[in-house]
Amino acid sequence: MKMNLKKIFFIALVLPLLMSCGQTIEEHKFLSGDILFRGRQNTALSKAINEVTQTGRRNNYTHMGVVECSNDTVWVIHAASGKGVCKETLSQFCLSEQDSVTVGHYRIKKIGQEQINRAIELANACLGQAYNYSYILDDDGYYCSEFVYELFATDSIFQLNPMTFIDPVSGNFHKEWVKHYNELGIDIPEGQPGCNPNGMAASPKLTFLASYQ
Repeated sequence: MKMNLKKIFFIALVLPLLMSCGQTIEEHKFLSGDILFRGRQNTALSKAINEVTQTGRRNNYTHMGVVECSNDTVWVIHAASGKGVCKETLSQFCLSEQDSVTVGHYRIKKIGQEQINRAIELANACLGQAYNYSYILDDDGYYCSEFVYELFATDSIFQLNPMTFIDPVSGNFHKEWVKHYNELGIDIPEGQPGCNPNGMAASPKLTFLASYQ
């Protein structure tokens, strides 16, 4: 029996909307070494990161991690505020403390399995390291993009750029960053080398694969 064309159209339209972060490796074809970028969460710091690093792309990201596929489970290793370097399931990574967020799935172009294995081994060795709240590269611990940058530093996948904490609307330091660094008791590290998820997602050495909600 032939399927009604309207039903075919409905399935083609709705099926992509049913995709979620909790599906299996095969359905989404995740590979170890893939990079996941998470959209803005409903927190002051997440909003501040996004507002000073937006690139004008359709998706703006404030967090990121690296995928490890093991025993039919997709893990994400990342450096998170309040947790430090941790290893969570894909579904845990995709959920914020309040609700689900958009996650961008990217893959590194032209990278060998040996390089990926080395990065994943290093990522696991860093588990338990503290979060770097100063965002200064020489300080102890890691912030999310610094962590992923370091995993692939020898492969030159990502680049460092001068950091900015200036609100592009007002032209002044973003109020949340002023508050953040006042609480740390240090000067805002404006212009110091660093990285951020939005900038790293724009790397020409990455291929965008999909976006999940």
